[in-house]
Amino acid sequence: RARRAWRSPGARRFKWFLVLLTLAACPAAAADWGLITPGRTTIEAVRARYGQPTTIEAKKVDSYDTVQWIYEGAQAPVGMSRMTVDFGILTAQGYKADVVRDFRLDTKPASFNKKLVLDGWGEPSKVGKDGDFEIFLYEDGLLVYFDKS
Repeated sequence: RARRAWRSPGARRFKWFLVLLTLAACPAAAADWGLITPGRTTIEAVRARYGQPTTIEAKKVDSYDTVQWIYEGAQAPVGMSRMTVDFGILTAQGYKADVVRDFRLDTKPASFNKKLVLDGWGEPSKVGKDGDFEIFLYEDGLLVYFDKS
């Protein structure tokens, strides 16, 4: 099976860089979902809402110790195949290891379409393309990728 360019490590890092850059630019008003608000929600609040994750991974980001929680399969929220939550954010008050930095939702096929996103969040601030994917970017930090289906 041919490897798609958008799945290459460089492309994934670039996409995450864009997400992190967007969230860092406006952490106080970053997009929230399912009671998770980047820059505000704590690790305990995520645990209380979603339980223990399927996988926990310790990581280093810019020499800071961070942690990533992954909820997959039956543990993922309804309509999602996976939810990834990254903790550890640098704020004006210093580094906060137990606060959500960003999160990613991988939806089940056909659970979110353009009409649903437009009805729920309105017109995006910017629209773009990344290979075969159309992208919606909202000022509050929400970044949506649509596949061809």
